[in-house]
Amino acid sequence: MDKLTIDTPEQVHLEFMLAGIGSRFMAAFLDSLIQAALGFILFWVVIGVLALEIFSKSRSLWVMAVGILIAWCIIWGYYVAFEILWKGQTPGKRWAGIRVIKESGRPINAFEAISRNLLRIVDWFPSLYAVGVVTMLLNNKNRRLGDFVAGTLVVHESSDRESTVFFNTRDTTQFVFPQAANLTLQEAELIETFLARRLDIPPDVRRQNAQRIADMMTRRLGVDTGMRPQDNENFLELLVREFRNRARYR
Repeated sequence: MDKLTIDTPEQVHLEFMLAGIGSRFMAAFLDSLIQAALGFILFWVVIGVLALEIFSKSRSLWVMAVGILIAWCIIWGYYVAFEILWKGQTPGKRWAGIRVIKESGRPINAFEAISRNLLRIVDWFPSLYAVGVVTMLLNNKNRRLGDFVAGTLVVHESSDRESTVFFNTRDTTQFVFPQAANLTLQEAELIETFLARRLDIPPDVRRQNAQRIADMMTRRLGVDTGMRPQDNENFLELLVREFRNRARYR
């Protein structure tokens, strides 16, 4: 798998594994099955309603029009809705362990979710995502047309083991940071991404990044430097734990 390194505005190096055609095809396959099941249900609901003959001819046309609108929402809105609500994932992407992110490494928002999926129909031409596959093969970041337009990438998620083994702090009673509740989601995700990937970072760069992030969070949250752990990574772990405990991040 291709590894991608992103330098954030905070001068922190984040590393991601780019999702290839195989994992993206797995995700698209499951999503297509779900869409087909929803379309099948919708078809028989519309047929059943029309078979009841409780509407006039003109109103039956409205029923068909509503059915077509819902079908369009299933085809296009499915991806947009899930990628907005699940921060870059659909059921298929979650199953395949991949996620859409911005080029900066940040989570996508509604604008990116909408714009990247507007070109999905073009990527599908002439069938089975042929244009999308060719486009992915012609660039080194495995991006389809929608990704170029939206400025997004598809990367592999860290495994559950990867995201728990990196938390080394055991005693959380000595230091308490209620200020962590004031972290933004982006700041918490920056800290967690660094902690999850730190073993892959060269030691000198790892120490520098931990120092930068810890100093930035200390200033931002107004933490007394004498009341925090001397070890920067332990400090960051405690901030994330406190943030999670306050149920603002999952």
